[in-house]
Amino acid sequence: MSQDRPIAGKRIVVTRTREQSSELATRLAALGAEVIELPVLRISKQVDLQQLADVMLELASYDWIVFTSANGVRFFFDEFRRIFDDIRALGLLRIACVGDGTARRIGELHLRIECQPSVATAEALADALVETGSLDSAKVLVITGNLNRDVLVRKLEAAQAIVDCLQVYKTEPVDLTGSAVAADFRARGADAVLFASSSSVDSYVAQGDALKLAAGARRPLFGSIGPQTSSSLKQSRLAIDFEAPTPGFDGLVSALVAKVGGAS
Repeated sequence: MSQDRPIAGKRIVVTRTREQSSELATRLAALGAEVIELPVLRISKQVDLQQLADVMLELASYDWIVFTSANGVRFFFDEFRRIFDDIRALGLLRIACVGDGTARRIGELHLRIECQPSVATAEALADALVETGSLDSAKVLVITGNLNRDVLVRKLEAAQAIVDCLQVYKTEPVDLTGSAVAADFRARGADAVLFASSSSVDSYVAQGDALKLAAGARRPLFGSIGPQTSSSLKQSRLAIDFEAPTPGFDGLVSALVAKVGGAS
């Protein structure tokens, strides 16, 4: 096994949607893995048009806009471009985000990020914003999905910010009962299953018989992208076999390679 392909022949399950998993799947394939795309969640746009209209009318009055996921960036700017024809309509909004994937999406729009914590959690993002000293009576727009935790909003409001939330997408479980990929997983198993969010852990567990391994199937190790996902694994009574040392794909891949690279 070459150093360039340290996980050659390893069956690695990616639980993200195909669109979301492309970068991760490409990295794993380059390292020699057999990538099993088994998305347990479906993500789609969901926007309340009246709420959207209210926010867009007041957009220039906000001090901060906060993104907690790449999906939030994608769907928010889909709507922004539909309504405005000039990025300058953002005015003097300062941008905060959590996670390298979210930051990359914002960077692709040639926008400057003024607050991004080194740890990719909602708590760390709230703390980083508080540390800017700019929240007292500031108006903050948080772009969310239907499953976002409210800890971020609570901490910002405790710092005297005026917080509005705009949901732009929804995340829902995928039923894998009739999936050929799921059938192959049940029969053969895998070397590892990678989880990039708490919601993917919850959906994986909820699949029940659709992902129940057959006798003789390879029992996978479970890998987590960060502390919040690990907490969900623990709550679901699944093992945390490895965790990214720093949240993000880079950390997750390096932890995977350290755990299964070269193992028989």
